[in-house]
Amino acid sequence: MRRKVSLILLAFAVFFATLSPLLRWYAFPRLVKIPANQYQDMVLEAKDATLLDYGTMKAEKVSKITIVQTLKGNVEASEQIEKTAGRDVVVWDSLSYAQGPDGKMVASIPERYIFDAHTQEPVHAKGEMVDGDPVERQGIEFKWPFLTEKRDYEYFDAQARVTAPIHYKGTQDFRGIEVYYFEQTIDWTKVPFPRTMPVEGITRESVAKTGTTRWYTTVRRFWVEPVTGAPVYGEEIHKEELRGGSLLGGREKVTAFSGHVKMREDYIEHTVALVESNRTLVLLMTSYLPWGFLALGIVLLSLSLYLEARGRPGDPAPARTTTEPDPVTA
Repeated sequence: MRRKVSLILLAFAVFFATLSPLLRWYAFPRLVKIPANQYQDMVLEAKDATLLDYGTMKAEKVSKITIVQTLKGNVEASEQIEKTAGRDVVVWDSLSYAQGPDGKMVASIPERYIFDAHTQEPVHAKGEMVDGDPVERQGIEFKWPFLTEKRDYEYFDAQARVTAPIHYKGTQDFRGIEVYYFEQTIDWTKVPFPRTMPVEGITRESVAKTGTTRWYTTVRRFWVEPVTGAPVYGEEIHKEELRGGSLLGGREKVTAFSGHVKMREDYIEHTVALVESNRTLVLLMTSYLPWGFLALGIVLLSLSLYLEARGRPGDPAPARTTTEPDPVTA
């Protein structure tokens, strides 16, 4: 009976020991992915910012600029692209909407971001765009890969339509979570005017005829939870200028926007809570279950060997003599 139980335990030990690396190196890259129907929003603020008044064409100090960013998964578009891409694809339709303290629109920039659901690498397909302009992204945007590494990544800048390194600057603690801090600097770059201008009747084409150009620079900072690859916090030191042309009335340049853009406090708390819950799910596939199955396999193997050893017969006992003693004679 002991030998039979020992063999059963040995079979289970082999099963769990084999399952451990399969779960981590085979199942995880194929099962863990960004859901195609994900929806999220975020509110950022730039307090005491500088904003151009297009009525007077003068830069003015304002109390606050509010930027609402939304990301909406387009399931129908992702399923259509998957037919030819041959892999799981996520399509995010995003909108960055900025308004001044009076509630009036400052900017409205739509995007379509198409990427691999598992690796977050860009997938090039029809419809990929920024503000209606077709683009072909290189590098990541919005989210880092699962199990983010301590290294530089290529990050796509939607304003300049360029890809530049975003540098790993170290590991920090952010509200009890270990995060990787990344920073990217985009030097002054000529960028297109938005298709939707803040003044009715003015278009990017009419502004272009004046000879005035738009320039932009930013320092972009992200604090990324490495297991999920999700930023728990982000901010930008953002500046825009209009330069030259008849629109400025002979001036060389004027500030269009300047401010330190930060996530609003309630959205920081929401993001941290969301990342913590998702982090547990990823760790189940990458750490908790693989190591747990390996430990269980070792325990079962030890029990199997112990029962096998206990079940072996010991050395035979010495034979007892049955010979009758010789009778005693007088």
